[in-house]
Amino acid sequence: VSPSTLNRVLQGRSGISPEMALRLSKALGRSPESWLAMQDNHELWHARQSVNLEAVEKVEFRVA
Repeated sequence: VSPSTLNRVLQGRSGISPEMALRLSKALGRSPESWLAMQDNHELWHARQSVNLEAVEKVEFRVA
C-alpha cells in the first residue's frame, strides 16, 4: 500500500475496495472483513445524512 493511497483513504477521498481491504489487512493488520465493514459504516453514515426517508412506507407482507 503506497503512502499516497493510504493518505487518500484516510482523508476520505478514496474508498476501500475488496482488493484494497486485502492489501490493508496484510500491511496493517486486522481482517479484510473489518476494513470493508469500516468502509460500509462510513458510507452508511453519509447516506443517513443525505437520504430523506419521510415518504418511504413500510411494506406489510401477507401469507397467501
